[in-house]
Amino acid sequence: MTRPEPGRVRELDTLRGFALLGILLVNAQMMASPYTSLGGGPTASPLDRAVAWAVTALVSGKFYLLFSFLFGYSFVLQRRSAHRVGAAFAPRHLRRTLGLFGLGLLHAVLLYPGDILMTYAALALALYGLRDLAPRTALRLAATLVLTLSVLLLGYGLLTVAATEPVTPARYAPYAARTVAAYRGGVLSVLGVHLRELPAMLRADLTYAPDMLAAFLTGLAAAKTRLVERRGHDARWLRRAAVRLLPVGLAGGVVTACCANGPLDSRWFLVGHAVDVLTAPALTASYACGLLLLVRGRAAGVLAAAGRTALTHYLTQSLVLALVFTGYGLGRYDRAGTAAVTAGCLLLYSLQLAVSHFLLSRTRYGPAELLLRTVTLARRPVPSGSASPAAHRPPRAPRPVP
Repeated sequence: MTRPEPGRVRELDTLRGFALLGILLVNAQMMASPYTSLGGGPTASPLDRAVAWAVTALVSGKFYLLFSFLFGYSFVLQRRSAHRVGAAFAPRHLRRTLGLFGLGLLHAVLLYPGDILMTYAALALALYGLRDLAPRTALRLAATLVLTLSVLLLGYGLLTVAATEPVTPARYAPYAARTVAAYRGGVLSVLGVHLRELPAMLRADLTYAPDMLAAFLTGLAAAKTRLVERRGHDARWLRRAAVRLLPVGLAGGVVTACCANGPLDSRWFLVGHAVDVLTAPALTASYACGLLLLVRGRAAGVLAAAGRTALTHYLTQSLVLALVFTGYGLGRYDRAGTAAVTAGCLLLYSLQLAVSHFLLSRTRYGPAELLLRTVTLARRPVPSGSASPAAHRPPRAPRPVP
């Protein structure tokens, strides 16, 4: 049995553990081949193309939203925790943000330039500035951000369709060949391609930053109303929400996959992403409600253990993928089909579930969580049940929440 940590909401950890699978499936495609945006490349088998299409329709753009929602929700819980012990929240939040940014920078340079932690750190500062928004105001701002980004992407996408030629595998081949050679090279070659790709990845994160901030704000609003605590075990409410949102989300996923992976050509990519920005929240919410409805008991505990060590698992996933696909290790870049990569992801995720359950039966934090919490608190966390210097001081009145 994993030891529960005071103040945690188990349903949030369960959702976070589930979201790890979606992040892994998407990142693995990006780290395994340069042909992700072209449906698997010119030599992909029908099975590989079908799997790539399904991942785009059902996974891409959905699980980073779930992580972003959970980030916003956890922000409120961390603020309450600081208030409960009489600690100033602002310095804690700033230290945590700097810790996330530092981990993200190392992750991007050494393992995977598509890192999300640096973007989260930057947006966490914006979230702090918006921390006192009323729930309804936060939701209205989130909806405005999503709609605005969707309209901009749609407009630019339609201009792309009208004014450009499709990028064919033949036109893409020279870039792909250079990328493949770099990733199969030695350590310095891999680091070099990471540094070259990092600016483009950061621009992509900047483009979709309004979408992430909208999910942060949705999580903020949900936490202020204690939505998960109130509805996390309400089977009727969860079922109704999942059923109502699923058709909208699935329809949007199908359109996105048709634009990104065929039969429409590459010019339609941004149009598909505009639809995804608009409809992915529905599918994400349907997944979350369905999971809380269907997964209970021991299975939920296993996912929750993974969720409590999500940062460690996120970094570990990139490490394993880098060792498999780059010159750091096996150099299998562009040598495995999408179906094989996806099967490998399922195996890796299963191992992570087993390891996290074992780990938390013996300790309170994963390695990355311990590091980030130490930075956040500016001291090593005190294990549950042990005496700390503060335990011998007289109690003091809580400070006002900043």
